[in-house]
Amino acid sequence: MKKNREDLQSRVDLLRKLADSYDDKGPVIDAVVWHDGEVWRAALDTQSLEDEPERGKLAEFLPLTNYRLERKYGIFSKLDACTCVLNIYNEGNILSIVTDSSPHGTHVAGITSAYHSKEPLLNGVAPGAQLISCKIGDSRLGSMETGTGLVRALIAAVDHKCDLINMSYGEPSLLPDYGRFVDLVNEVVNKHRLIFISSAGNNGPALSTVGAPGGTTSSIIGVGAYVSPAMAAGAHTLVEAPPEGLEYTWSSRGPTVDGDLGVSISAAGGAMAPVPTWTLQHRMFMNGTSMSSPCACGGVALLLSAMKAEHLPVSPYSVREALENTCIPVGGSPEDKLSAGQGLMQVDKAYDYIQKLHAVPSVRYQIKITQSGKSAPTSRGIYLREADFCQRSTEWTVKVEPKFHDDASNLEQLVPFEECIKLHSTGEGVVKAPEYLLLTHNGRDFNIIVDPTTLSDGLHYYEVYALDCKSPWRGPLFRIPITITKPQAVKSRPPLTVFKGMSFVPGHIERKFVEVPTGATWVEVTMKTSGFSTARRFFIDSVQISPLQRPIKWESVATFSSPSSKSFSFAVEGGRTMELAIAQFWSSGVGSHDTTSVDFEIEFHGISINKQEIILDGSEAPVRVDAEALLLLENLAPAAVLNKVRIPYRPVDSKLSTLSAERDQLPSGKQTLALLLTYKFKFEEGAEIKPYIPLLNNRIYDNKFEAQFYMISDTNKRVYAMGDVYPETAKLPKGEYTLQLYLRHDNVQYLEKMKQLVIFIEKKLDEKESIQLSFYTQPDGPVIGNSSFKSSVLIPGAKEAFYVAPPAKDKLPKGVAAGSVLVGAISYGKVSFGVNNEGKNPEKNPVSYSVSYIVPPTPIDVDKGKGSSSTCTKSVAEQLEEEIRDAKIRVLSNIKQSTDEGRSDWKKLSISLKSEYPKYTPLLAKILEALISQNNFEDKIHHYEEIVGAADEVIESIDTDELAKYFSIKSDPEEEGAEKTKKKMDTTRDQLADALYQKGLALAEIELLKGKKVVDKEDAKAVEGSSTQPDLFEENFKELQKWVGVKSSQYGTIFVIRERREGRLGTALKVLSDMIQEDGSPPKKKFYDLKISLLEEIGWAHLVSYEKQWMSVRFPPSLPLF
Repeated sequence: MKKNREDLQSRVDLLRKLADSYDDKGPVIDAVVWHDGEVWRAALDTQSLEDEPERGKLAEFLPLTNYRLERKYGIFSKLDACTCVLNIYNEGNILSIVTDSSPHGTHVAGITSAYHSKEPLLNGVAPGAQLISCKIGDSRLGSMETGTGLVRALIAAVDHKCDLINMSYGEPSLLPDYGRFVDLVNEVVNKHRLIFISSAGNNGPALSTVGAPGGTTSSIIGVGAYVSPAMAAGAHTLVEAPPEGLEYTWSSRGPTVDGDLGVSISAAGGAMAPVPTWTLQHRMFMNGTSMSSPCACGGVALLLSAMKAEHLPVSPYSVREALENTCIPVGGSPEDKLSAGQGLMQVDKAYDYIQKLHAVPSVRYQIKITQSGKSAPTSRGIYLREADFCQRSTEWTVKVEPKFHDDASNLEQLVPFEECIKLHSTGEGVVKAPEYLLLTHNGRDFNIIVDPTTLSDGLHYYEVYALDCKSPWRGPLFRIPITITKPQAVKSRPPLTVFKGMSFVPGHIERKFVEVPTGATWVEVTMKTSGFSTARRFFIDSVQISPLQRPIKWESVATFSSPSSKSFSFAVEGGRTMELAIAQFWSSGVGSHDTTSVDFEIEFHGISINKQEIILDGSEAPVRVDAEALLLLENLAPAAVLNKVRIPYRPVDSKLSTLSAERDQLPSGKQTLALLLTYKFKFEEGAEIKPYIPLLNNRIYDNKFEAQFYMISDTNKRVYAMGDVYPETAKLPKGEYTLQLYLRHDNVQYLEKMKQLVIFIEKKLDEKESIQLSFYTQPDGPVIGNSSFKSSVLIPGAKEAFYVAPPAKDKLPKGVAAGSVLVGAISYGKVSFGVNNEGKNPEKNPVSYSVSYIVPPTPIDVDKGKGSSSTCTKSVAEQLEEEIRDAKIRVLSNIKQSTDEGRSDWKKLSISLKSEYPKYTPLLAKILEALISQNNFEDKIHHYEEIVGAADEVIESIDTDELAKYFSIKSDPEEEGAEKTKKKMDTTRDQLADALYQKGLALAEIELLKGKKVVDKEDAKAVEGSSTQPDLFEENFKELQKWVGVKSSQYGTIFVIRERREGRLGTALKVLSDMIQEDGSPPKKKFYDLKISLLEEIGWAHLVSYEKQWMSVRFPPSLPLF
């Protein structure tokens, strides 16, 4: 009765536990693909999505083919209202089920071309324009775009003969107008004449925040986000609209780091537009440059529609010229071009313009600028940002090259091309250029002199633009943007800059440019507000530009519910200009008519050091650091921690293949190739990890490799993590894992060089494993242990040195192999306000640097084996006999039984060896192991009886009394030979336990096959006539129980079988669940198969269904496609 009560309680506990741990991994959908004689078709079984058992069956799904052929879509179920389309590739071997990652794409498409015949007010800009929807956002990455998706979208656009591309996506970029995707975009625009329009980005209001590709690529029209008074009142439902239109505060600004304007034009940056049905609403309001880009694209679609109707030639060059030269300027100053480009687009005026332009050759003007006397770097504009350039006159060489479309005729277009150009400067006193220029197809050079010495501090924008002397009505043929951000110097000591009494109204931006004093590494800022009664919201940005880096940006959004002050701190780079952009959010304070007054105080701090990165080479030697405060007294309080380990791996396999021409043949006709690299790694316990690929990470558009994607899977092919250019942390249980890295390019030589690509698996150390580094004033400090260094006060101009000690070898995390790299951060100073960090986490300080430690080879244990080995008493002949015996066993173990001949050889040799060594346990254990591994047998009962016999031979070969005696007496580990004896006894016990365990499993299988309990024949005769028969399984179980824990993951299956035999299914399930949890490594399929069979037997159908769905996740038949 007690065990029955425990069984019932186990059932209750299990149900509660399963309810608490319920995890929905999404639906499991079956798909059927077939060829109907004309096209490939597919149907989906979505019954698992339906509440009603009769709905969602395969027969009810309308078969679909590739969307482009019939333009039909399906709906998963009424419950989710989620639409999908199908595409079938590779002769029916690949089925692509396409649905949304978010409402973003539908909303963007609706802005461009939504068509409501009965409600025209709901129409998009170009109602009814035909769309090709190319999904570049990968649902596996939370809608992040991938290189593969981007390139396939370009291929599809050319293949479908599109006129326009809209791309409402983008990322920060290291290099403007650079990268594999940019190269392909240039080909699509210049050769195939597509007009490419894209969002400029949402990272404003600071300058140089335009994103790639929209704001950084010459062949793309980058669009900023504009809000009109009508939009503000209607779409944003403000109590009072602004008096005039303006750019949204967050809209990204130019120039690019190489001086190009960045933003080409502006368009409405918000809309109430359609969204997918699964959102359970028809329309939704969204804003962003993602919305301004399709608005502009819709306007261009109208323009193209009219041009085609009038049989006017379409060229991205002439369309762009028309758009930019007919915009209405936004704002009243030249500097506003950096925010809004040439202004708000005007479709009607652009059409009038292009009607007059049809006889003019379609040309784009490529601008390359270098500083006179230098060949590099080249730029597309002049950007004088640093103090040195703003304090002297500079001369620049401008090369203008007319570029025609690739199909232009040499004789008819290139040779006759000649333009007489008049150059104009918008700031004659600052920017001087030649007056005239005769431009032919081969291009011309001319010089520009820029003299900013007389300018006041702050932002100044000028242009040199070119007019056609014969057709001045065209407006500028090309423009050379000149941006000057003249910084103010900080001369006071201590270095302090104060901006007092700045007045703000909604949408106002104050830009302050400061030359960060040499030696400054961080700033402490206080912002004080006054003069208002309702809440105010401010964007505060700081941007510095350094060569071959993304713009160094710090940003904060501060809300002041009442007049008060807030403090911030952030890192800066000494000697470089810092822009401080302070903006009252465009809609904040609307209707109150209060002017907000802001005081801004910036205090510069800095500790200069001689090493930007500390590398501890694995030796006992510390690294010396020289610290100096150049500006004011600073508290030198170093703190360093190693909290991650990077383990290097090379691929164990590499496969180079040619991809299908169906989706991966480039517009040029070149075929895309794929390189698949396979890496293997193992964790003895669960870990938080992140792949780290130094060559490729953090670059998507400014990368010459077309695509990168990785998957991490366990031995069951279950995928635990996926990622691309921005790897994310993933939690992995203990076990063995495979990382596959997928690279694409059309150049086989590039991919060949990547076949031995080194990657790192970065494992996060928990707080107990993290190592706090120590500091010393003497080089011998780490060894001797004295002269530790904690802190001191740095006097300006005086250097102080100390040593960073390597971690003690006994502090290294367990299992870290030689060649691995421990990484972390080191900081040197502290801010005067904020949370007390107590030196534990340097990354919380405004300035921290990288510190790393290369793990050296493990020390050799010279004492290992001393005193633990006894003198060998065996003769040479005996030792030789043992070696021969072990060699024979190894030969037996190596015989493969996959063929009849192999099985026959194995059987003959095993019989021979058993007769030669009848009581040698290791041999008998090997024979048992080989029998268990056999899987090609016909007579199952005979096979399991063989296993029982082999297990009995192992059991009988072991002196269990001697074994029990050894484990019942505590031995002295220091005694001579104790370690060797312990090892031998542990091995023998494990062999005994394994034999008993395998015997029990075999007996259970025989019972199942025969349908009755197995009894020993001799015991059965002895108790003949008795009411009870001996139970061989139970006897074997009790014997096993003497030697090992039968509820452990290693032996627990036998306990589960026993409880099942006794009808105690609840207890069996509880133990099985504990085994699965205890195992920790990637789950074993046999455990889950057993769990499902127990649930079926107990009658819990809902849990059977749940577990069967999870089997598709835990044990997929194959890895997903890249």
